[in-house]
Amino acid sequence: MAIFFSVSFIILFLIATGIRFLFIRVEWLRLYSNQPETVLSELIAAARWALSFGLFGGILLGLNYTIRKTVNIPLGILCIALLSASITSGLSIGLEYMETVPAEKNMVQPPGGPGLILFNPQRPGGTSFILLQGPQMPDGARIASVPGNALQYQPEFPGRDMSFSGLPSVSFGVETPWFMESLSIDIRLNADNLQNRLNEGIIPFLIYLGALIFLLNSFIFIQKLSTWPMANLFFGFLAFRGILAIEVLFNSRNMQELFDSFLQNRFPVSYAVPTIFISFSVLIYLYTFFVYLAKRQKKHDF
Repeated sequence: MAIFFSVSFIILFLIATGIRFLFIRVEWLRLYSNQPETVLSELIAAARWALSFGLFGGILLGLNYTIRKTVNIPLGILCIALLSASITSGLSIGLEYMETVPAEKNMVQPPGGPGLILFNPQRPGGTSFILLQGPQMPDGARIASVPGNALQYQPEFPGRDMSFSGLPSVSFGVETPWFMESLSIDIRLNADNLQNRLNEGIIPFLIYLGALIFLLNSFIFIQKLSTWPMANLFFGFLAFRGILAIEVLFNSRNMQELFDSFLQNRFPVSYAVPTIFISFSVLIYLYTFFVYLAKRQKKHDF
């Protein structure tokens, strides 16, 4: 059980880090921002996103494995909780330390030179740009090619406000489905929440992380809803998606202000969300326990 969970968590983390890093890199190249980016900073941002992804995905796979392999449920939950907390804490502290590495040593040079053409290969008939001074000066002179219109010369980049030039916004990729995009955003917000707790101190971070893991593990009963493991994984994914959305909602500025006005300094606002998580988890654990007792009593009656 411990080996399966650890390997699954690390594999999910590494794969998600690589995919997220490529996404961040392509997005930076697409925008051609003047803000300098570094390989290290992009890796850290990708790893933090992947850490949240691995936390949710690893626990889901671990709970499914516990039911499939008929592992003792209390021991399985305890093992998953300890391993997920240890791995997440260790990686979070390691990423925090990596930020102290000077970024100047890892500067990324944009590819290409003067005359670089920007266009979407999947939409060859769409809007394209020619950077006359190359990616080293992305705000310099350029030529815009809009389908149905004559070539337009721009002595300087008008910025993100395309109304200045009258050109439509250019797309360099296929539109991401809303569900996947919202999931990616919520995972990033979860990573930001964990990072903010770590910035407050190791104790608030561990309390918040422990409460979140405690809540995720309480949904182990979902892995018994069907005899088909893949169906249980799907149901668990939907439940975890809901938890992620609720976690983002509770940590939003409006909800934090609502908690603050309700508590009126009688209780630290930073502990409000972990308290809600733990309280809700206890109710789920009690429900699961009582259902187990009812089924056991029913078997004895027959």
